[in-house]
Order: sequence, then C-alpha cells, then structure tokens
Amino acid sequence: MQEKDTQQDGQETFEKICYVCRRPESKAGPMISMPGGMNFCHACMQKAFDSVTQGGIDFSKLQNMPYMNLNLSDISGLAPGAAEIPQKNKVKKKGTEKKKPEFTMKDVPAPHRIKARLDEYIIGQEKAKKAISVAVYNHYKRVFLKGQETEKDDEVQIEKSNILMLGPTGSGKTYLVKTLARLLDVPLAVADATSLTEAGYIGDDIESVVSKLLAAADNDVEKAEHGIIFIDEIDKIAKKKNLTNRDVSGESVQQELLKLLEGSQIEVPVGSNQKNALTPLATVNTDHILFICGGAFPDLADIIKERLSRSVGMGFNARLRDEYDEDPDLLSRATTEDLRAFGMIPEFLGRLPVLVPLHGVTKELLVRILKEPKNAIIKQYARLLELDEVKLVFEDGALDWISEEALKKQTGARALRAIIEEFMLDIMYEIPKDPNIGSVVITRSYLEKCGGPMIEMRGQG
Repeated sequence: MQEKDTQQDGQETFEKICYVCRRPESKAGPMISMPGGMNFCHACMQKAFDSVTQGGIDFSKLQNMPYMNLNLSDISGLAPGAAEIPQKNKVKKKGTEKKKPEFTMKDVPAPHRIKARLDEYIIGQEKAKKAISVAVYNHYKRVFLKGQETEKDDEVQIEKSNILMLGPTGSGKTYLVKTLARLLDVPLAVADATSLTEAGYIGDDIESVVSKLLAAADNDVEKAEHGIIFIDEIDKIAKKKNLTNRDVSGESVQQELLKLLEGSQIEVPVGSNQKNALTPLATVNTDHILFICGGAFPDLADIIKERLSRSVGMGFNARLRDEYDEDPDLLSRATTEDLRAFGMIPEFLGRLPVLVPLHGVTKELLVRILKEPKNAIIKQYARLLELDEVKLVFEDGALDWISEEALKKQTGARALRAIIEEFMLDIMYEIPKDPNIGSVVITRSYLEKCGGPMIEMRGQG
C-alpha cells in the first residue's frame, strides 16, 4: 500500500504503508516489500516471524518463503536471536519531544471572547452564537474538571448539554460550526446524517461518526474524547410516515445514535472507516464528546403553524389563521411536541436538550454578509484583483440588487456567491488583459445588464 508523499519536478513520489498496522514509512521506518505490492514494517514482520518460529512448523516445506531471504532449513542451527529481523536505530526528530502543556482554567476562553471572534466572520444569528459559545465554554470546563484527580464521592458531576440547531437552508448552521473549529483548538468532526444507516446495511455505520473525530485528533483517543462532533442534515433521519418496508435510515438511526449522545464505550477502527481483521481498533468514550446536530426541518414550519392556529376563534381579539404565514422567525417557536410530530423520537430529543433556532436571512442581513465579515465574498474578489494592482469597488446599489436576487432564489446566503460568480466572470477574464486598468466599480446598471462597470485607467483622476 502506498500514499502520495511529495511532488518534485512534476513527478509524484509515494510513501509506503504497512499492510497490517497501516502506519506510513515516516512513522514505522523502512518497509519490507513483498510481491503483489504489499509492504510490511519491521515490527509486524517480526511478529509474523516469531509466530512461525515458535509454532512448531516444519520449515523444510517453507524453502520459498517470500518475505525472508533466509535459508530456513538451517534456522535450527542459528544462535538464539540470530534470526531476528534487524531493527534500525530510531532517530528522534528535533522538536518532537516537546512536553505537552498542562490544561488549566486560564486556557478556557470565556463565552464573550468566543462570540466576539465568531462575530468577525458571522453576521446575525446572535442567539445561536451565544448558545454555541456557552456550550463550548462549559465543555472546556468539563474537560478540565475531568482531568482533576479527586477521590470525593459526593462531587458534582457535570453532564454535557448537546445542541440541536434548527434553521432554514443557507442560514449558517454548518458555517457556524466550521468557523468555530478554526477558532478553537479542539478537534471537530463534521458528519452527514444522510449517509448513516442501521448496522448491516449499505452505508456508514454510526461508529463512522466517531472515526472521523478520531482521525481529526490524529488518532489520539484522549484528545478525541474532548472534541466536538457536528452531525449535519439531522432532519433526514426523521421517522418515515406510511412506510411499508424497514426504515434503515430513519428511526433506527436515531435509536443507534442514543448511545453516542448519552455516552458509551465505542470501538472504532483506527485509520479506516470499516472494521476488518487487519485494522486495529480503539475504544473511545463518548461521554465527554459534545454533539451538535443541525437540520433545516423544511416542513416543521407547517407543523408549528398548525399548532399555533388551534386557538383560532371569532371576534376582535381572535387570532387569524394567516397570522403566522409571513413570520420569518417561526422556527423560534418550535417545541419538542413539534419535533415529535416531524418524526424525531422522544428519546432522541431528550438527549438534545438545547434547542438553538436560526432565523432566515433578510435583505439587510444579506447586504451586511456581503460587506462586514473578515472573509466576505467581495473582499475575496477585491484581494484577487489586488494581486493585479487593480482596485475593486461595489456600489451600495449593486449590493442591494445582489441581495434582492439572492432572496428570490430562497437558498439563503449560499445564493450570494452564485450571483457574484456569474457577473464577475467577464471582469476576472478581461482585467488581466490591460495592465493600464487601475480600478473597477461594479454598478447596479451593470448587474441589471443596462450598462457596464466603471473602469478607471491609471493616471486618471
């Protein structure tokens, strides 16, 4: 087995991987190559050789053993230890022996600091950012208390508060968690619930969620047990209605996720998503892993409106049936009863006690998303043209038009990039042709295809 290592002079070189322990050559040392493209590290080969030499096998029948260049008929006359595979001296790399600093309360970022850093990249969703910040803050403190060695039997045990995020598509659920992963020094794994199935069926098992976290923690079990797992598209595993055959990707997945959310010992393969005889297993305790689940729940708004409309009456003070039809924050009124009607089992909801609703985007919010974040879309294009020594400017009218068109697509903030990509294609193609161009101003008339962008040449003005 081989994996890509480096690329030099246009040719790719590959690093050998042990067929048994799956360690690369950089970690396990030089490999022993065998016919068929299989490679073995010295440690695994020594174990195999020891099992053969100590098992009482007739070596006269093993003259053509492929993995050793030894005359095995003379092995009985060898001195003790002479048949061992030579081990090269392990050379420790400089800087690899650094002692890991101890985790203290000073390293725990306060919720207002976490939220302040999220504000630099995410516009709006104040309640969601506050809830995520508090959850991560408590998660860090829980990790710290776990590391404290104490023998008090009456000490308060802090339990984790898993989070369920509700919000329409494009409201920033996945982006919020991914941004959090960049800002915090904690392993995070993002999994997709649509690929999960019941054990024994085609698809990913539940343990694959923990396998991704273990891989994100560089196969360090202790580090992975202090991480965060984000399960996206959680609404896709809702209980199916009017289903005649077995629901292997709905309610059964929710039931198997219960043990992960509550906390249990899970055996997961190291370096692979599938269990087999050649893959080593590691035991991970999910009791100290924070789970964040997110979903769009597209039909939940209708369920909420139906519940709120039950009190419709007659008279001047009565509520109208269409009172909530245009409510943009309808998901903030969601309750456990609504989620059960949607198809989530009560045992699953009981292990996600924190409900975090995300409201849909508005025109004003989309304009702020275009301008204010550190990695705003127009800032990215401005940086690209800055490399060509060209200044890019968007007029306010152009930003308003882009936001209006994005609302029509009903895909949230995702529509912004699609619209800008379409209109920036010609500009990004034509600008490098003329080195005399100094600045480009994107106007509303250009976006409405009633004119062109304002181009200013160098030395003008």
